[in-house]
Amino acid sequence: MSPSAQRIDVHQHIVPAFYRDELAKAGIADAGGRSLPGWSAESALRLMDLLGTTTSIVSVSTPGTGFLTEPTDAADLARRLNDHCAALATHHAGRFGFFATLPMPDVDSSAAEAARALDKLRADGVTLLANNRGTYLGAGGQDALWQTLNDRGAVVFVHPAELPAPPVDGIPAFAADFLLDTTRAAYLLVRNGVPRRCPNVRFILSHGGGFVPYASHRMALTIANDTARSPLDVLDDFRSFYFDTALSSSPAALPTLLAFARPGHVLFGSDWPFAPTPAGQYFASGLDDTLARDVLGAVNRANAEALFPRLAAISPTPPPVPPGPVRLRRAAQRTAARLVFKLIQPSTE
Repeated sequence: MSPSAQRIDVHQHIVPAFYRDELAKAGIADAGGRSLPGWSAESALRLMDLLGTTTSIVSVSTPGTGFLTEPTDAADLARRLNDHCAALATHHAGRFGFFATLPMPDVDSSAAEAARALDKLRADGVTLLANNRGTYLGAGGQDALWQTLNDRGAVVFVHPAELPAPPVDGIPAFAADFLLDTTRAAYLLVRNGVPRRCPNVRFILSHGGGFVPYASHRMALTIANDTARSPLDVLDDFRSFYFDTALSSSPAALPTLLAFARPGHVLFGSDWPFAPTPAGQYFASGLDDTLARDVLGAVNRANAEALFPRLAAISPTPPPVPPGPVRLRRAAQRTAARLVFKLIQPSTE
């Protein structure tokens, strides 16, 4: 993985100290079955330099503000998180952008905070969890939010949450349930016509879209039968989504994603720090070692520049040259990641 890859990472998270404290007050110490990781701007920049990432658009992962049952508390925390992200982007100009946190499932408060974050804080888009206390994106009663986002041509980063069902022993939510959660949201959005009614909203589905590329035709036929729409129209709606590559650029998943997604709709994602650095290196190697140069350049940067025009206006600058020992250590890490990626692929025999 080249340190000069100039990637734009659309799936990177922040865990500021005040947010961690709020979660701790509620007895929450993990997200999706993973312990809350450590985070700082400095550690994020180190990871970015290792992966060759020039800009990361950061977001808050599950549970967002949904663990707060009092709407005013959730709205206040969303504002604090968004102000923090805006300050981060200003302090590290060109290195960070952000997707605003919205206090769902309160639709009216979410619409108001979306307008504030997009208009005043210059957020790059908004984050919406696939489900909020069991209510999925695309369900009824969300029109005020969709209208606000459509009026602004907003990018919506759809991130999974824990399923509104008891967990299964031995299956951490991040390993399987998250993929189903994203798929459920995508299905309901298409089933209920949100992408058609709001054509200016651009949706990014996390983790390669969950099961969407793999099961798209099966889902399209079901929706067509249910709604009397053309299966081709339904498939076109599924293909209107954007997809990030976080934890999803294996030799099994990546070809399916590239075969299904529209040209220009696949974006680089790392899922750091919830996906630890070795995982980020592993899946970045999956891109670097398998994609043709032009496709790799599109996934790494060009597709994101088209989606976020402000980034295209910023000439990417390489990170500062680190001391010799640091360069050697990073080169060894990259070489090891590539070797591991090649060694653990299944045999074709």
